[in-house]
Amino acid sequence: MPFANLIAGAWVEGDGSENINPSDTGDVIGLYSRASAGQVGDAIDAAETALHAWARTTPQFRAEILEKVGLEIAARKEELADLLAREEGKTLAEATGEVMRASQIFRFFAGEAVRIPGEKLDSARPGVQIEITREPVGVVGLITPWNFPIAIPAWKIAPALAYGNTVVFKPADLVPGSAWALAEIIKRAGIPEGVFNLVMGRGSVVGEEIIKSPKVDAVSFTGSVSTGQHILQTVAARGGKVQMEMGGKNPLVVLNDADLDVAARVALDGAFFSTGQRCTASSRLIVEEGIHDRFVSRLAEMLRDQVVDDARKPGTTIGPVVDQRQLDQDLRYIEIGRKEGAKLLHGGERLNREKQGFYLAPALFTEADNQMQICREEIFGPVATVIRARDYEEALHIANDTPFGLSSGICTTSLSKAADFRRNSEAGMVMVNLPTAGVDYFVPFGGRKASSYGSREQGRYAVEFYTSVKTSYVAP
Repeated sequence: MPFANLIAGAWVEGDGSENINPSDTGDVIGLYSRASAGQVGDAIDAAETALHAWARTTPQFRAEILEKVGLEIAARKEELADLLAREEGKTLAEATGEVMRASQIFRFFAGEAVRIPGEKLDSARPGVQIEITREPVGVVGLITPWNFPIAIPAWKIAPALAYGNTVVFKPADLVPGSAWALAEIIKRAGIPEGVFNLVMGRGSVVGEEIIKSPKVDAVSFTGSVSTGQHILQTVAARGGKVQMEMGGKNPLVVLNDADLDVAARVALDGAFFSTGQRCTASSRLIVEEGIHDRFVSRLAEMLRDQVVDDARKPGTTIGPVVDQRQLDQDLRYIEIGRKEGAKLLHGGERLNREKQGFYLAPALFTEADNQMQICREEIFGPVATVIRARDYEEALHIANDTPFGLSSGICTTSLSKAADFRRNSEAGMVMVNLPTAGVDYFVPFGGRKASSYGSREQGRYAVEFYTSVKTSYVAP
């Protein structure tokens, strides 16, 4: 029997789709129901019906449910991490960290539920009082990607529920297992029927129903630029609220005065861990001339020490690519890089392991130019380019010369250069001597340019998207 969708508080089956382990393609994790268009409509109707009562529950009631969810996630971290690593392909250590982050997010928003901000002011008119309050935005459609199958759903679902919205949640079709486990936990925590709905399946069916429905007041999406643009046009055309995170081509600048080992470790982590499948990954390594050769040599040495294997196998440092389609895309870009004249210094070939899987040796290109296709377009795999810069000013210019603006980083021991980079980097998040990938759960997440649209996610800034502001005037 397939794992079912959660609609109006009941488990509803649909046509089953196999969930395949990218470390072992012969391992079928389970069959997961794909919702029909009609079932998605039922979920939206259920969310609309449940909205009035849920929005008027006490903040304490909502906080207690979110706290229960967070605590159960933490209590089951080994089980959930094993499932996540098995279906997505990140290492067990990385999967465990992601699961714990999901727990922390739910517990954080349990606290936020009881401290929703507001203001009380005196009017310019004598005796009149002004109250500024926040109310739920309504029925929220949440569409999440495959690369963080429990953390990204958590940072959308938790604030949506904390602020009194009802939810229709569509996870990525590649990774339904973690989403289903999370839905089961939310249901067991005592969520009223219809408040939270899980509809699994393809974007062309499930996603389209969500974004087109006039009953869905807001849509939060994380995924590709092309899909995001389609969602924006569709939802905005009917007056809905939209929030989107759509990837990046993130620079890591390495200056001559950087600590070489620190810079190489930062680059290795940011570019290649989680198989490079992070929207915040350091895909462009912009290195000043004086340290360039030593940096490249040290990073290549570190890459040779990496173990690419089964995500759940002890000692693995880099797991497989998520599926055949992504592997083909990575290999296509590697070939493009060769043809463009970049030098493939390390990796780039498909690997064979004990079990059949989507294994790729992490690829490092040198002698790259920022105008090359491999330096302009998001590859979303374990592929990084090294771009030589004459000095800091050129490095900063190259870093900002991109249509994206999600995350950026610099490795330097100069306080003045670090401060200048933080001020002038055209990115939503800036790291100093840290990987561009890796953020805290209680601060805002988001970027500029083609990377993001709408208000920030996570932390207290999440209130901006998941609530509407009401201004009330009261005369004596």
